[in-house]
Amino acid sequence: MKCILIVPAWRPEEIFSGRTAGSQINYWQPLGTLSVAASLIQAGHQVEFLDGGFLDHEQIVERTQSARPDFVGLYATVFGWPRACRTAADIRKRLPNVFIAAGGPYPTAAPKKCLEAAPMMDAVVCGEGEITAVALLEGLRQGRDLEGLRGVAFRRAEHVVMNPPRPLVQDLDRLPPPARELLDGADRYIPPPATYRRKPVAVLMTSRGCNRKCIFCYQMDRSRKSGIRYRSVDSVLAEIRGCLHQGYREIKFIDDTLAADYDRAMELARRIREERLDFTWFASACANQVDRPLLEAFQEAGCWAVLIGAESGVQKNLIALRKGITLEQIRHAVGAAKAAGLKVFTPFLFGIPGETFEEGLQTIEFACELDPDEEIQRLRQLAFRRFYSRPRFLARRLLGMRSLQDFRTAVQGVRSLFSLWTEKDLFRRGAGLRNYYREH
Repeated sequence: MKCILIVPAWRPEEIFSGRTAGSQINYWQPLGTLSVAASLIQAGHQVEFLDGGFLDHEQIVERTQSARPDFVGLYATVFGWPRACRTAADIRKRLPNVFIAAGGPYPTAAPKKCLEAAPMMDAVVCGEGEITAVALLEGLRQGRDLEGLRGVAFRRAEHVVMNPPRPLVQDLDRLPPPARELLDGADRYIPPPATYRRKPVAVLMTSRGCNRKCIFCYQMDRSRKSGIRYRSVDSVLAEIRGCLHQGYREIKFIDDTLAADYDRAMELARRIREERLDFTWFASACANQVDRPLLEAFQEAGCWAVLIGAESGVQKNLIALRKGITLEQIRHAVGAAKAAGLKVFTPFLFGIPGETFEEGLQTIEFACELDPDEEIQRLRQLAFRRFYSRPRFLARRLLGMRSLQDFRTAVQGVRSLFSLWTEKDLFRRGAGLRNYYREH
């Protein structure tokens, strides 16, 4: 069957604050969609991918109409659901008989609600889509009823039929690598400036799931019974080699934490080093899962930076988040990473249940120590001002520029910094969209 998979068109101003969108914008390879595409290709289907980060709405609809596919799959987050509905509605007007399904975080979380609100869609795929999408298309090809097809909710006349969920994929090695060959220009997918060393940059997952219980994180395995499902190191290395063959020069490992299995992480670093694979890389890790020997092994294998989720500078708030770590463990992990010669990124959260304004200030101080409604919005703007105005930070970003795109983004960053200091309540809820539509 002929398939088109779509990320609906979006604009930075719809996601980021209108005054800072120019410097915050970044593009990540849509790994989940490309993984589904790879499984469909392996099953013998013809697949095209359209990315709304680089195509506008009309271009997507027109290219879909011209291709006349049998199946259209739309990716949707919560904030992206209205755009997915608009895309589906306009495609339906031009191709009345095409089968349209949606997948992604929002359809997975609320499949019945999605279908009830979107009469132009035929079905939604819930959960991991690789095996389900292949089974769905096989059912459509054979003209079978979709009832009982695990992982799919579908429309029958005016009613929504909810099928049982599909179990999570346990043997990840059985899945083909994401179909990165479908991307229209790998150089377009660039993380924010100073968060990469070389390009093109590929994103890669060596595992799925997490066995931690942080309250701000969504996992399809809500009970955490499945824990973390690991790919074999051999499988990971094969995908790395494939990326290098395609011309990628840096890899971002986007596992929730690459170091959950300490020995496996050490083996992966050792094998990369022994095979002399020429690429730089970036990974995330939990503060209580790393030490200096592991981080040094990462650095020797080409890793240049790690992200360590700090979240707060107040122990009470870490407990409220169920992080399972201490401030001292964060300090130790950040110190060990720096001692190993790695750059360190430490994200923080504001608005933690029970957090006070003063505790938010303590978090800002902790962030500066580590060096890396509306009080929540005031804290956010104060944090941006203090953190991003430091001469040390500005110098690092200047030295970290690697391309003309980085320079253009830096210019936008200067404008954003000006807005941070001159505009009141810059991050007030809805301000970004209101500013954008007022100017356009």
